[in-house]
Amino acid sequence: MSKLFEPLALRGGTLRNRLALSPMCQYTARNGFVNDYHIAHYGRFALGGFGLVMVEATGVSPEARISHGDVGIWDDAHVEGLARIAAFTKQYGAVPGIQIGHAGPKASIQRAFQGNGPLNESDAARGEHPWKVVSPSARPVAEGWLVPTALDAQGIAKIRADFAAAARRALRAGFEVLELHCAHGFLLNAFMSPLTNDRTDAYGGSFENRIRLPLEIVRELREIWPQDKPLFVRISAVDGSRDGWTIEDSVAFAKELDKIGVDIVDCSSGGFGVFDYPSGYGFQVPFAAQIRRETGIRTMAVGLIVDPEQAQTIVASGQADIVALGHGALRDPHFPLHALQALDAADPQNPYADWNIQAGWWLNDRQKRLQRLGPLAAAEKRAPEMSEA
Repeated sequence: MSKLFEPLALRGGTLRNRLALSPMCQYTARNGFVNDYHIAHYGRFALGGFGLVMVEATGVSPEARISHGDVGIWDDAHVEGLARIAAFTKQYGAVPGIQIGHAGPKASIQRAFQGNGPLNESDAARGEHPWKVVSPSARPVAEGWLVPTALDAQGIAKIRADFAAAARRALRAGFEVLELHCAHGFLLNAFMSPLTNDRTDAYGGSFENRIRLPLEIVRELREIWPQDKPLFVRISAVDGSRDGWTIEDSVAFAKELDKIGVDIVDCSSGGFGVFDYPSGYGFQVPFAAQIRRETGIRTMAVGLIVDPEQAQTIVASGQADIVALGHGALRDPHFPLHALQALDAADPQNPYADWNIQAGWWLNDRQKRLQRLGPLAAAEKRAPEMSEA
C-alpha cells in the first residue's frame, strides 16, 4: 500500500491515513456558536476520506477571536454544536480534532473576505465593534491596528485558565485530537518572537523566557488531555523576517514539546515581518523535515501541497508523518479518495470501496457501465443535433 495510506497510530487512536484537513477559519459563527454550515463544511472532509479533520482556530475567550465570525469554546453552551461536528466526523471514519487559540494582537479584525484589516465604520454599521486586545507588549501589529494592552500577571493567569477550560470543553465535545495554536502572529507566537516581545520579566528577553508561557500552557493541556489522546502544537517554524524566530529556535522549542508529551508539531510559518523565504510548492515542508530529523518528534507538513504524488513523497521520504491540506482541501474535499486512485492504491475490482457506501455503491455501478462503453469518442462529446420535424 502507498505510504500515504498507511494507518498512523497516535497514542490510543489511529488515523486511517496520513492526510489531514488543516484548520481554516470560515468566519461564519455567531457569538462563537457553530451552525449548519459548519456541520456540512467539516462533514464533507470526513466523507472525502481524510484521516484527521481539524476544526478551525477556536477562541478560548470572546476577546481571543480573530473576528466576530470566529468559532468559540469559552462557554459550556458551545459544546453541543461542536459535539455534532465531532460525532459526524467520527461516524464517517475520520478522527475529529480541534485547534484552540488566542489571536492576541491580531484579534478584533475584519473577516478575511471583508477586508482582513482593522474594524471600521462599515463593520460598525453591521453592529460589529472592536474590543480590547492583548499581547506580551503594547505594540500594534502594524500602523492603524489596535494598540494592545501588555498582559500583566493577572492577565497571563486568565489566559492560562481560558486554555485549560477550553481543553476540558473540547474533551466533553468528543474531540480526539487537541491542537494548541502557537503560530501566525497570534498571542502565543507573539510571546515567542523577539520581534514582538520586549518584556523584561520572566516572560520576556531570553529564548527560555519567551517560550515560558506556551510551555506552561502545553503542560497544563497535557495534564487535562487524556494520556490516550494525542496533543498537537502548531508553530510558525520561522517568522516572516529573518531577524525574528528562526528554524533553530523551532528545533529547540520542539525538543521541549517532546519532553512534555506533545505528539505532533504542525509546521507552518510566518506571522511577523514580510515573509522572505522561498514560497514555491511545498515551501514549508523543509521546516517539518528539519524538526523531525533533529528532534525525533513527529511532524505535520502543510503549505502548497497540491497533488497525490507530492504528498506521497513527503511521507515516504520521512519528511513528515502527516500531510495537511488547507486550500487544496477546499478545492477538492475528496482529495484522499482521488489520491487513492491516482496512486493505484484503490482496489481495481472495487475502486470506490473506500467511499461512503451511499456514494460508493452508485459510483461503482457507474464505473462498470463506463468500462462496458469504453472511452468517450470525440464525436460523442458534442451535443446531439436536433432532427427537423
